[in-house]
Amino acid sequence: MTIAYLPGSACPPDDVPPYEPWEGQDVVLTEAAVAGRRAAGWIRSLPGPPVPGPVGAWLAGALPDAVETAMGSLDPAACDRTDPDGRVVDGTGGVDAATMSTLAVMPCVLSEVDWLTPDQQVRLLAVASVVTGTVRRLADDPGSAITYGVARLCGALDHATPTA
Repeated sequence: MTIAYLPGSACPPDDVPPYEPWEGQDVVLTEAAVAGRRAAGWIRSLPGPPVPGPVGAWLAGALPDAVETAMGSLDPAACDRTDPDGRVVDGTGGVDAATMSTLAVMPCVLSEVDWLTPDQQVRLLAVASVVTGTVRRLADDPGSAITYGVARLCGALDHATPTA
């Protein structure tokens, strides 16, 4: 199979219009960062394993750090786009690959956090899924994500992480 790329734009790269933030973007992103900190705090408050091990250390450190980092790093300007050669480039939503990789591990280690209740396990899975979904939503369609998507996902994140 041969892949033929369409030619790039005739406009030089400096003709690309500057990024224009959406109305209310700062408020939405600030609320997302706060929701991420709350979710990370809830994860850190979970009981540790009866015997210390790598999964317990990951759950107490890497996972909550990834949740907090992802929700605090959201950037609508890092959305899907076309490069100068006409190739589609997947946006990152402002979140680095290592953080996304840490979140993606949650379903794989779910069976290993057997000291947690099933409710806590499902909530952890929901947190990782909501955070990952928030990043992807922002990268795929930043306009609608800022308008209403991120706020709704933050509501789901808050629901998944009880405060009491």
